[in-house]
Amino acid sequence: MNGNFNSVLLETAVDELSKLPGIGRKTALRLALHLLRKEEQAAYSLGEALIRMRRDVRYCPRCHNITEEPLCPICSSSRRNPKIVCVVENVKDVITIESTHEHNGLYHVLGGLISPIDGIGPSDVEIDSLIARVEEEKIEEVILALSPTMEGDTTNYYIFRRLESSPVKITVLARGLSIGNELEFTDELTLGRSIINRIPFASPSR
Repeated sequence: MNGNFNSVLLETAVDELSKLPGIGRKTALRLALHLLRKEEQAAYSLGEALIRMRRDVRYCPRCHNITEEPLCPICSSSRRNPKIVCVVENVKDVITIESTHEHNGLYHVLGGLISPIDGIGPSDVEIDSLIARVEEEKIEEVILALSPTMEGDTTNYYIFRRLESSPVKITVLARGLSIGNELEFTDELTLGRSIINRIPFASPSR
């Protein structure tokens, strides 16, 4: 598509939009043309929202969820159980689990999964901060809510080994989830039941 635009500015906009995940150049062109057809204020509002998000949204120092405040709304809520921590891979998983309304504890976002084939080790994700939290905050239960993939299972087992000498209860989502599926693509009912029916984590060597 390069060289077929009548406007350098339009081509630049398409180039930037197509850098977004899941957005090819045809979709990017469609979005750019849509913005051109809309009132000028629509483009300004979109641009301002993106700039403010990038400038003001940060990561919660306690759980690594996103927030605009010193602590995220979940960590600062007095209605949540601070003794139960649900461990997830990323912020999208927090949003997915929250939509089930079946978890009233806190979260800990790892920011990734252990994947030796991709060069991602335990020190590359927020596992050390999780271990410290369990000890410092006297956590009573850690729910391992990682996707049932090879990387998820590897990370589950590593966390279990790090915590098995502590008194904390370690549970895992019931396997109503299909093996190999990402958590965010699981329907709310299945995910909610998996949280309710969570089971003690068992080492695969046992």
